[in-house]
Amino acid sequence: MFIPGAWHSGSCFDRLRAPLERAGHSMIAPDLPGAGGDARAMAQVSLEGWAQFIVGEARRQAEPVILCAHSRGGIIASQAAELAPEAFAALVYISGALIPDGQSLYDMIGRSMETGRFGAALSPVHAGLGLRFDPSAAAEFFYQLCSPEDQRQSAVQLIDEPVRPFGTALRLTGARFGRVPRHYIECAQDRTFPLDVQRAMQAVLPCRSVTTLESDHSPFISMPETLAGALATIAEQE
Repeated sequence: MFIPGAWHSGSCFDRLRAPLERAGHSMIAPDLPGAGGDARAMAQVSLEGWAQFIVGEARRQAEPVILCAHSRGGIIASQAAELAPEAFAALVYISGALIPDGQSLYDMIGRSMETGRFGAALSPVHAGLGLRFDPSAAAEFFYQLCSPEDQRQSAVQLIDEPVRPFGTALRLTGARFGRVPRHYIECAQDRTFPLDVQRAMQAVLPCRSVTTLESDHSPFISMPETLAGALATIAEQE
């Protein structure tokens, strides 16, 4: 089961489906409620609500799922594991936000992302309830190792991102979140969450395994077969 990162819908993972199914796995990648929506939809978004949504999707499956979270999706995965650890066989952070108890994503990396070219690509929408990412900057930060055609197609599919979860502190405990095995897939060429940021997060919350891909921020587009192989290896461990 997959959680997309900020400005992305579940369809960003579509290229993983075939290689994962060939390896004997099924794949679920739902859209997050309110993401890309209007002001009313975004006003209803919360980290807790997103986590509850993921728990509900997981509980509909026949057995505990491996929850794979990309980028901002990491905070949702962690909070979902706190709510229902029994629903998840493992958590996999794909260049994901691995944030400790009591801190928010904004606390960890938000301020650094407001400056420079990344910050310049952001603009508020819906009276500040959401953020839009300039599609013309997407290739530089999200898809620099993807083909030009993939860069174009991916950029036009970006959606507006609700801002409230960015500033919400996670509430995690060792007894619940901490009992679900964690794995990390590093993206060594990532320009959104640079490798030193990914490793700083892992230093605070160590993971059972770490896999390093020579990928940009979006290995599910730039190297889906390689990412699927890494995920299948993790699944074999669990």
